[in-house]
Amino acid sequence: MSNTKTLEYFYDFSSPYAYLAHERAASLAAQHGATLVYRPFFLGGLFKQLGSALVPINEASAAKRAWLGKDLSRWAELRRLPFSWPDKFPMNTITALRVVLQLLGPDHVDAHKRACSAIFRAYWGDGRDISDPAVLVAILNDAGLDGEALLEGTKDAGVKARLFEATDEIHARGGIGAPTFFVGELCFWGQDRFEMIDCALDGWVPAKG
Repeated sequence: MSNTKTLEYFYDFSSPYAYLAHERAASLAAQHGATLVYRPFFLGGLFKQLGSALVPINEASAAKRAWLGKDLSRWAELRRLPFSWPDKFPMNTITALRVVLQLLGPDHVDAHKRACSAIFRAYWGDGRDISDPAVLVAILNDAGLDGEALLEGTKDAGVKARLFEATDEIHARGGIGAPTFFVGELCFWGQDRFEMIDCALDGWVPAKG
């Protein structure tokens, strides 16, 4: 393994928990001098491979759904992120994911971060329909990116294949939801696991894996 610290962040815009994690992941990686590697994937595809409910929150009891809504709002307040439950849920995020897949690699780190943040906030902060191509283009343009070109790129067969590959990879590596983080081969699931991730980036190896 390389001595360079790396934090992999697997996410899908459909997850409010991934939204709550995205800025904290970037700041924690920066604190450790680590490289944050964005890994967009299709959460619905992962759930299908796992044989779990495609929209787990909708399978919860009314009392649990109410509690989860309160919990999400509390976390958003602590993270200083705007949050409101969108009118349209679940949301088809495949086009948005194909957009950010075009912005992977060291030459696009800033662009990916801007696109990721803008799309997340548009959906979970403002309730905008990120499945609408026109809305998505406007969000990207407002973030200083070429929305029209990125939307056109979502039609590329190679970009489509990469989304399936990323989804297969997180499944093969033991991921069960979004957000999922990897420090080396240590897997952490959830936006509330940053204490563990912090320690792992300092070299912590859990005694029981």
